[in-house]
Amino acid sequence: MPLTLTAISKSFGPVQALRGVSLAVAAGEVHAVLGENGAGKTTLMHIADGLLRPDAGTIAVDGAVVRFRSARDARRHGIGMVHQHSTAVPALSVMENIALAAGWPVAPAALRLRVEALADRLSLPLDPSVSASQLTVSLKQRLEIVKALASEARILLLDEPTAALAPAEAEELLRFVRGFAQSGGAAVLITHKLDEALAVADRITVLRRGAVVRSAPRRDCTAAQLTEAMIGGAVAVAARPDVRHHGPALIRCDGLEVARESGTGLHLATFSIRGGELVAVAGVEGNGQRELLRAVAGLRRPFRGLLEVSRPIAFIPEDRTTEGLIPTLTLTENVVLGVGRAAPWITGRLVRRVDWRAARVRTAELLQQFGIRAAGPDAAAGSLSGGNQQKLLVARALERHPRVLVAENPTRGLDVQAAADVHARLREASAAGAAVLVYSNDLDEVLELGDRVLVAAEGVISEAPPGVGRLQLGAMMLHREMPNAG
Repeated sequence: MPLTLTAISKSFGPVQALRGVSLAVAAGEVHAVLGENGAGKTTLMHIADGLLRPDAGTIAVDGAVVRFRSARDARRHGIGMVHQHSTAVPALSVMENIALAAGWPVAPAALRLRVEALADRLSLPLDPSVSASQLTVSLKQRLEIVKALASEARILLLDEPTAALAPAEAEELLRFVRGFAQSGGAAVLITHKLDEALAVADRITVLRRGAVVRSAPRRDCTAAQLTEAMIGGAVAVAARPDVRHHGPALIRCDGLEVARESGTGLHLATFSIRGGELVAVAGVEGNGQRELLRAVAGLRRPFRGLLEVSRPIAFIPEDRTTEGLIPTLTLTENVVLGVGRAAPWITGRLVRRVDWRAARVRTAELLQQFGIRAAGPDAAAGSLSGGNQQKLLVARALERHPRVLVAENPTRGLDVQAAADVHARLREASAAGAAVLVYSNDLDEVLELGDRVLVAAEGVISEAPPGVGRLQLGAMMLHREMPNAG
């Protein structure tokens, strides 16, 4: 076996993340690892990649026991990891980040050609000279993949690699992973998407609360069995509120244009959203939806057209580690910063003061109400799993009691139950009278969530007809004539 993990245990203070986990990956195999947020999946991969040391257990590569002191040790043994969150140095260019990860010499002309050739071979094109700080979330994810493969990894660890990719990009990546295994490599794929695991994996292992609860060949697994193993029962889906009466328009756009860093991001947007409506946005990455959401959220100033948005406004960004949370601050501090001065723990008229005791109590209540697994309100935000960080962002946004809620890929990286919980929270907000605007790169999520669907294509916003299907929606996203069937 190229990679064998045996009886791995790991604790962080009082939280036991892994409890005697064993996992073996064969050459030519894609091994999917499933589990709820906080089940220990990422911790296990960080141990395999040398970023963390286990409290107990052994790691073997090609049958020989190894002890990794760093990720560099893991790379020397042919292990590469595609991280869920970007590890790129923002101030460096794409090609400089790849050279840094792979140990390539930095000779600009030769390096550019080398990076372009690698990205083209992987069908993950990147501009070598652009700064990593200017990349969208999906392009940052592409960079993570190219960085891992630049060091000629034989064993590839992928932590939610498709979470920020559009459907076509995700399919292309999964084909690459499958081809990587067929060429003799070994791949571990962490995913919350059951269809991905069933489509690409040879073997599937499920973790729950830090322990293996199921491990079997793909042919012996069904979606229902995997779901039950992940959460210990059936998925609880809240009933969709029956909203019969919409309030006044809380978001109004008329001929709205919003600039991108270079060129025009949003050419034209004319629509309104009333209180009590949940409107979903579909679009291929880079077609103006990012600019639209940030303009409505008050983060990007339009240069032409009308934009009226009722306050208070809450925004859930897709990049939780750079736009959403400050990892080194506590959960309480992150909640205080995000809720703002109108929070009940802000006291004083002339001199504003924070009642930290009240803020901690409320943060602890939010952790319980939203099922966020953490050591407590004083835990660092960076200590939470990605999914639990995302749930904290949702909880904090709703704590503002917004009249307008803007959400960008709000279920990115969430397991099936957590995603269902977020859907229920968004619907509850709209049922309570908020205007909710949601973008998702998952077409099924768009169709499931939206009372109405807006489509961003080449910077133009149009509304999909009632009852639109996936084929029609996909055609509108590509600015093609719509087929008759949905």
